[in-house]
Amino acid sequence: MPKARTFIMIGVLLAGLLGIVSAMTLIRPDEDASAASETTQTAEVPATTALTVEVVTPELASWPVEVHASGWLAAWREAVISAEVGGQRIEEVNVDVGDTVKKGDLLASLSRKTLENDIEQLEASLDSAKAQLEQASADADRARRLEGGGSISQQQISEYLIAERKAKSDVASAEAALSSARLDLDRTRIVAVSDGVISEANAAIGDVVTAGAELFRMIRDGRVEWQAEVPLNKLRQIEVGTQVRIPTPIGAIQGRVRQVAPSVSETNGRVIVYVALDQPKEGPQPKTGIMVSGVFVTGEREALSVPSSAVVLQDGFSYVFVLNEGAPTTVNRRRVETGRRQDDRVEIMSDLPVDADVVRSGGAFLSDGTRVRVAPEEATGVATDKEAGQ
Repeated sequence: MPKARTFIMIGVLLAGLLGIVSAMTLIRPDEDASAASETTQTAEVPATTALTVEVVTPELASWPVEVHASGWLAAWREAVISAEVGGQRIEEVNVDVGDTVKKGDLLASLSRKTLENDIEQLEASLDSAKAQLEQASADADRARRLEGGGSISQQQISEYLIAERKAKSDVASAEAALSSARLDLDRTRIVAVSDGVISEANAAIGDVVTAGAELFRMIRDGRVEWQAEVPLNKLRQIEVGTQVRIPTPIGAIQGRVRQVAPSVSETNGRVIVYVALDQPKEGPQPKTGIMVSGVFVTGEREALSVPSSAVVLQDGFSYVFVLNEGAPTTVNRRRVETGRRQDDRVEIMSDLPVDADVVRSGGAFLSDGTRVRVAPEEATGVATDKEAGQ
C-alpha cells in the first residue's frame, strides 16, 4: 500500500508539471505575435518627408490698364473709279490688284476713234454756226443803221435782230457740244484720283463699258484702319486719341483712336471704334479684310503680381500656396482672383500681403497643410534652409 501511494503522488506531480509547461507554451505565441505586430506597424509608417519648394514675394508695379477687342482691318478711305463715258471698248489696262499708284497715273485706256470722229463733226458744225452768226450780225447792223429812216419796216428790223440772237445761241451750243465731246475724249484715259493702292480691278481688255461701271477700287493713300468692336460697358474708358497696340507675328502695329461710332450694333451690342494705324516704315503693309485682336491702352494702375507658375487652377478656381509661420514649415492654400497679365506674371486682385512667401511653382503637388522645405536662395548667396522641424 505504501508503494501504491507513492506512485500516485508521483503521477500527480508529473501531471502538474505537464500543465504548467502547456500553459507556458500557450502564452509565448501571443507575446511573440504582439511583438511582431508592433514591429510591422513601425515598418509600415514611414517618416514624414518635406517637398522642396522655391518661394517669392509679390511685386507691386505700375501696369497699363488695357481694353481688349477684336475687329476688321479695312481701308481708311476707299475710292471707286468708274467709267465716265459709255459705249467705248477697253484697249489697255496698266495696273493690277496690290499696285501702288500716284494721283494722275494712267490705269486704263478706252477706244478714242469714235469720239475723235464726233469731235470733227462738231467742229464743222461750230464753223457753220459761226458763219451764220456773221451773216446775221451783218443784217442786224444794217437794220439798226436804217431804223427810223422809213426804208425798212420795224418788223423786218426785229426779224434781223432776232436772227442775230439765234445765231449767237447756235454758236454757243456748238461750242458747248464740242467741249463736251473733247471732255469725253479725255475721259477715255482712266486715271488715279489720288495716291493709293489698288484693292479691286474689274477692267478687262476688250470689254465695252457703260457709263458709271466700276472699273477699279483703291485704298486712298494706302492707309488701313482697324474697326474694333468694343463692348458698350468698356467704351467709357476709350476716347479719341487713345493709344492702340495690335500684336502681330512680325511686331506690334501702333495706332490711335480717330473716331467712335455714335450708335451701337443691334446684332451684338458693340460699338465700332475706328483706329488710324501708323504706317510701317519697313516690312509689309497691313492687309484689309483680316480679323485681328488688339489692345486699347487707357491708362496705368498699380498691380500686385506673382509669377504665372505660382497660380494653380483647382476646382474651377485660382489658388496660391503661402508659407505658414512656425515649425514645421507648412503651406496654406489661398484662393485668389486674377486680373491682368504681363509677360509671365499675373495680377492678384485679392487681398494678398506684399510680404507673403508664395510658392513659385509645383503647387499642383501641394495641398493645404503640406509640410515643405524651402530651397536656398542662390541668387543672393544666403542659405535660408527652412526645413521641417527647424
